[in-house]
Amino acid sequence: MSKALYLTTTLPYVNADPHIGFALELVQADITARYRLLSGTPVFFNTGTDEHGLKIYQKAQEAGKDVQAYTDEYAEKFRGLKEKLELHQSLHFIRTTDSHHIAAAQEMWKRCERAGDIYKKKYKGLYCVGDEMFLKESDLVDGKCPNHSTMVPQEVEEENYFFKLTNYQERLEEYLSREGVILPEWRRQEAIQFVQRGLEDFSISRVREKMPWGVPVPGDDAQVMYVWFDALTNYISTLGWPDDKEGNFKKYWDEGEAVQLAGKDQVRFQSIMWQAMLMSAGVPTTDKVVYHGFITSGGHKMSKSIGNVIDPLAIVEEYGADALRYFLARHVHPFEDSDFTTARFKEAYNADLANGLGNLASRIMQLAQTNLSEPVKVEFTPYPQEYADAIQQFKFSDAVEYVELRIQALDQKINQTEPFKVVKIDVEKGRALIQELVRELAAIDLMLEPLVPETSKKIIEAIMANKKPENLFPRKE
Repeated sequence: MSKALYLTTTLPYVNADPHIGFALELVQADITARYRLLSGTPVFFNTGTDEHGLKIYQKAQEAGKDVQAYTDEYAEKFRGLKEKLELHQSLHFIRTTDSHHIAAAQEMWKRCERAGDIYKKKYKGLYCVGDEMFLKESDLVDGKCPNHSTMVPQEVEEENYFFKLTNYQERLEEYLSREGVILPEWRRQEAIQFVQRGLEDFSISRVREKMPWGVPVPGDDAQVMYVWFDALTNYISTLGWPDDKEGNFKKYWDEGEAVQLAGKDQVRFQSIMWQAMLMSAGVPTTDKVVYHGFITSGGHKMSKSIGNVIDPLAIVEEYGADALRYFLARHVHPFEDSDFTTARFKEAYNADLANGLGNLASRIMQLAQTNLSEPVKVEFTPYPQEYADAIQQFKFSDAVEYVELRIQALDQKINQTEPFKVVKIDVEKGRALIQELVRELAAIDLMLEPLVPETSKKIIEAIMANKKPENLFPRKE
């Protein structure tokens, strides 16, 4: 049996409704988790919500709500994605306001402190509330945060605790020198270059008086943890670290394969800061971090002011979760930026699903229902290597393209062999052709299961009942 897999998304801030970029990350993670589970690998699949920090505190104040009530409300919206996006039932959901996570974050602090990597100093710098991070002058674009062009960084002067990232220059260079610790490869090179330019210690606390919503610093009630220091610890607190009463940390992190999925703007946090924290605390580093690109709309970054924001739940409401999952897997590049418009989505939906997969399943099962007296017995064979390799390398679009080629080939086979004509002339030969078609549909359906689980379920149920399924993907005009 292969190593157990620990698989986690990042934790989105609960300061806005779920967006299409996070839906992409969830779907990519879910496809991976389902594939590995179907292949016999034990999987611990994690997501959740990041609920501390100045940005969330300010949003709650703007809404006139108690901050805990505000985070509770948004956490439920994100928790609801499990059902709305058809995520696997085993998905674990962690909140950074959970008591066991807070205890773990404080233990992480204590271990880093014991290692001599935490110190206190007065500091003056530019702080971006949007990113919850300090910026250098060289980071700014036209005086603004590069990720938040409408936000002017605040000048902050206070006494904070700092983490000695500079202590981990050589160890980080060694960690990043290992092929495969970051996908795609060019992101690994990006991380290496960042470290080689020279590291700087980073702030890991804020004064409670100015930012009261955070995890208390152990031994100093006047300070709360910097949100990133707190939130990053979720990746192991969700496994029960440090007590590990159920053995999940040992099974999935210590002895398993630990894989994190994140957006391309997270390299500094996930593959440098977080790995240094783990090194300081004496915890094994992450085996692999996979970075996806951004989703743009109409060639522009999504913005409410432009009016090009895509609501994933609105897409699900109109087209169904599987339609969104299929589009994200096939038409969004796994590592680079991709464009998403409702017009492009509708066009792909009709071509790939209504006229493609949905029509194929209906044709074959109508033939079976009309001409076969009993269901076709199907055998489930191992995943084709080309498909398996693509998913294992997180190349989801390649995996779906392989499935699409099989769908098109099966459609052509129907047109070439014309079993609907043959069965009228030679019943046995016609039935044999139809049985071949059903078996190939079942083979395709096995590959569809990680991608579009509800559709896959409907197709296999139709095969087992020897009945044409209801219209899987009604055409949209």
